[in-house]
Amino acid sequence: MQTGATKRGVLPGFGLTMGYSVLYLSLVVLIPLSALLLNSTGLTWEKFWDVATDPRVLASYRVSLLTAAVAGLIDMVLGLLLAWVLVRYDFPGKRLFDAMIDLPFALPTAVAGVSLTAIYSQNGWIGSLFEPLGIRLAFSPIGITLALMFIGIPFVVRTVQPVLQDLDAEVEEAAATLGASRLRTFRSVVLPELLPPLLTGFALAFSRGIGEYGSVVFISGNMPMKTEIAPLLIMSKLEQFDYAGATAVALLLLLISFVLMLLINTLQRRVRKTAR
Repeated sequence: MQTGATKRGVLPGFGLTMGYSVLYLSLVVLIPLSALLLNSTGLTWEKFWDVATDPRVLASYRVSLLTAAVAGLIDMVLGLLLAWVLVRYDFPGKRLFDAMIDLPFALPTAVAGVSLTAIYSQNGWIGSLFEPLGIRLAFSPIGITLALMFIGIPFVVRTVQPVLQDLDAEVEEAAATLGASRLRTFRSVVLPELLPPLLTGFALAFSRGIGEYGSVVFISGNMPMKTEIAPLLIMSKLEQFDYAGATAVALLLLLISFVLMLLINTLQRRVRKTAR
């Protein structure tokens, strides 16, 4: 019979670990958000409503949310393809290719913004190819979406890749022996297992894209009502010493982000229950 001493695990007890968890959560999340709320004490409801319904503010939210959503959806497809190639195939330079996926994590966002602007501008390598067609990549919502795709793709790849590695290849082989085509095998066998991590990757890329500033501020052009993002509008109000207006924009962006993330997490749980 095991005694209390022999039942001790490697990690400390619940009280100590829970205390450290609450302390970490408070320092990183709760206290900064509380400071944001406390900073809004001088913000009246009238001021908040005027800022929230300002056409320029609404336009910045529309740009940030739409570009982040489109970038996240495209990253879902591209991230799945990249993860599939890394898991299912062996080729020269695979380790280097795998390491490059994490480059947006290590690269400073300002450097990424300058590099993307140089490539996709009118005189850039890629932007010059689309300019004769009347398609402007940089200084447009397309350029913002490209920048958000760049910083969001690692989230999808790194969430899908371990799930693909754990999938049993014998299940796919059994489906093939029963006469299922590759497309039907992928749709009926593989995709249900990959849908939860794909949604997780989309949620991470989407949430990162909403608050992204450094890599977008250069390529967006910062044109009010057209390519101005919400984080840039917050910075503009702070530079004008309009702290109440900046707080109002930040609070509304926080509320929108929380509601959207709650909806995505609810969808994830339903998908997991359906897959089971």
